[in-house]
Amino acid sequence: MTFARSETFRYIGHILAADVLPALYRSQKLPLRISCLGVASYDASDAANSFDRVIPLGECPSPEEAIQAAALRVARGDICTGPDSFPYFQPRIMLIQDRDQRLVLAGEIRAGIILWQQPVASDAEARRIVTEASRLRGMAFRTSDPAEARQLRYRAAALEARLVDPFWRETAADLLRLSQAA
Repeated sequence: MTFARSETFRYIGHILAADVLPALYRSQKLPLRISCLGVASYDASDAANSFDRVIPLGECPSPEEAIQAAALRVARGDICTGPDSFPYFQPRIMLIQDRDQRLVLAGEIRAGIILWQQPVASDAEARRIVTEASRLRGMAFRTSDPAEARQLRYRAAALEARLVDPFWRETAADLLRLSQAA
């Protein structure tokens, strides 16, 4: 007579390796920092004197809360506020990074919403994106038109938004799948 092994029983070593240790490692990378990359200026009509700026927006204890907080700030237009803010700020890319400045998730801002970018699926895909982004930055360096150079740099940054740190890739992909299902 043979007994069927219970499907609900898991060895303590498996529980530690699959559940406890990843949760502990993840908690060391929190809180997550939210920031926004965009174009700042003191005069809306003076494109020549505008400059790229990263605006820190705050911290959140989880990726889910960071996504919600970022979306709320963009929807309210509450990105560049405060005493040291710029009168004119055009948000371009939203970033969520962990304590070690590793990318958790990023997305382009268009028409008041964040288009979160799907993280790369492999290291080979990451290398292709780095190559293309480097090519775009090289083109930006060579052009004499400042507006075209800025546009090329933002195209490169939008590509690099997919370069989520390997530790966060699965979490980011799961979060994006959940938001698409909702």
